[in-house]
This record gives sequence, structure tokens and C-alpha cells, in this order.
Amino acid sequence: MMTDYNLENAPGAAILIAHQSNIILSKGYGLTNINEGTKINNQTNFRLASITKQFTAMSIMILKQRGQLDYEQTLTEFFDGFPTFGSSITVRHLMNHTSGLIDYFSLISDTTTEQLNDLDVLELMRSQTTTYFIPGNEYRYSNSGYALLALIVENISGLNFAEFLDINIFTPLGMNGSVAFEEGISTIDHRAYGHSYNNNEYFLDDQSMTSAVLGDGGIYASIQDLYWWDLSLNNSDLIDQNTQMEAFTPGRLNNGEEIDYGFGWVLDSYRGKVRTYHTGSTRGFKNVYQRYPDLDLSITILTNRSSGNPMNIANQIADILFNKI
Repeated sequence: MMTDYNLENAPGAAILIAHQSNIILSKGYGLTNINEGTKINNQTNFRLASITKQFTAMSIMILKQRGQLDYEQTLTEFFDGFPTFGSSITVRHLMNHTSGLIDYFSLISDTTTEQLNDLDVLELMRSQTTTYFIPGNEYRYSNSGYALLALIVENISGLNFAEFLDINIFTPLGMNGSVAFEEGISTIDHRAYGHSYNNNEYFLDDQSMTSAVLGDGGIYASIQDLYWWDLSLNNSDLIDQNTQMEAFTPGRLNNGEEIDYGFGWVLDSYRGKVRTYHTGSTRGFKNVYQRYPDLDLSITILTNRSSGNPMNIANQIADILFNKI
């Protein structure tokens, strides 16, 4: 099932499967950069895209456990000059995508030539006069919300978001290759570059106008580092178990209806097995990280190409493993 990722002179993938905290498969396929020929391995760092959101959510939960914020605090408490609708949008709304904030992707001008960062997203939100819906009334996936969460972390901690992640998550867990990448500030060791496919060939296609926004998708990490992250979730290493379980508890709308999202995680079932997961797609990368907590099973697939369907491959792997474990 990984044959398409193991082609000569083509971008590829890295896959790690863990069961009962033991690695049962860790393997790389293809190249980090088609122009250089370096092979992908378990130390290769890929842009996680929206898998980043679980780290942003964890940062907020760390601050919550320390008593430095409350999930019911609102945007107008954190950001001066925010429109009045922000007084109805809480941290909880941002975490489970029920804020109704306008998608910043839709607000980027066709004439924009420089990459946006999280502060640019804040300014775009400050320029809005309304939301998609009354906060809490609906679920709508929101990259805008997670960019603002990163800024809330900065506001409270006094650290920039990349520093907070490094000090409070990456270093304690031994995720030594992981970084919230900032051009000109940080570097990425063992970097995988993004690729797209056109006219029967792959080409480098690594950065977009939104690649510098950190809170919603800016982390680079390897399958090995995500394994350390996976173990930390099993053991509640960063926050206590009760606080962590809020990440895996379905959010609720104002009418009491449950949604299939917690704090940075999609919550569902597959073949009757409880599953928590997130995908991550951006220019040149497509990823998935699945966890089956009742089976103590996790499947991580990171790829440096825009094509392919890692989610389907992870499901196929789960189908095989369900019959063996």
C-alpha cells in the first residue's frame, strides 16, 4: 500500500505504527527533496499542517492547568481593539471550532505578496464586523481560531509561540527535531520539502501565503518525535489526566448537541473502535495521525507531496491490525 511512495526520484512518506507503546513499524520511503536525493527516514521533519492544532490546544491546556487562563475567557479580554462580537467568543469556542470567526484564508487579497503570520490573522479578524454565526450555535472548522490561540499563549506566557512550544512541550518530551518554523529565525534539521505533481512529474512546491502562520499549522516534526508525543499522551506527562481528557471530550453547541471535535482532535469511531485523529494538508504535504485509545494503537503517516490519501492508507493498516491485536 506504500508502493506509490517508494518511487525512484520522487517525494515520499514516513510511517510509524505503535502498539502498547512499542514501535512495530518505523520506515521512510522516497526522497526529502527531489533535487538532492536524500532519503526519508524516521528523523525526517515534515510540515504537520493541521496536526499542529493538537499542540496549540495542549499549550492552552498547560496554561489552564497552571491557573493562568480559563476556557470561558473571551477574545476582548486578550486583544485590545477587537470587535465587540469578540466578547461572545471564548477560548473554548476557539478550541472546538464553534467561534464562527471568518476564515482568514478567504480574506487574503489577490495582491498579497508576503506571507501572513499569526499577528496578520489577528488584524484581519479585527477588521471584521460579523461572524458566520452566533458563537456556539454551530461547528465550522476554523484556522483563524487556532492562530488566535497561539497569540493568546504569547499574551499570557510572555514567550513567542515557538519558544513556548519548545520549552513546555518539545524539550520535556525529547522532541529534539520539532520546531514551529519561522523563516529567518529557526532552522529545520533533516527537512522534508513539499512537492506537487503536474504533467507527469513532481516539482518542489513548499511554501504558500499561509505557511508562516504557526498556531494552525506551522510545526515541523518527524515520526520519531510524534512517537514521543504519543507516549506522553498515554502517560499524561505534560498535564494531569483530567485536564488532558478534555481534549478528547466532544464539544457541545449552545443547544446541547455534541460535535465530533474536542480540543485539537477529531473524535469518531472506525469499524466500531473509538478513534481520535487529525489530518494535516497544506501545499506540498499531506498527513494523518490516528490513535485508537482502547487498543493502545497509533498510526502516523507523514508525506511530502500534495497528492495521495494517507487517511485511506491508515484505515487500511487499521483494518489489518484489528484482526491481529
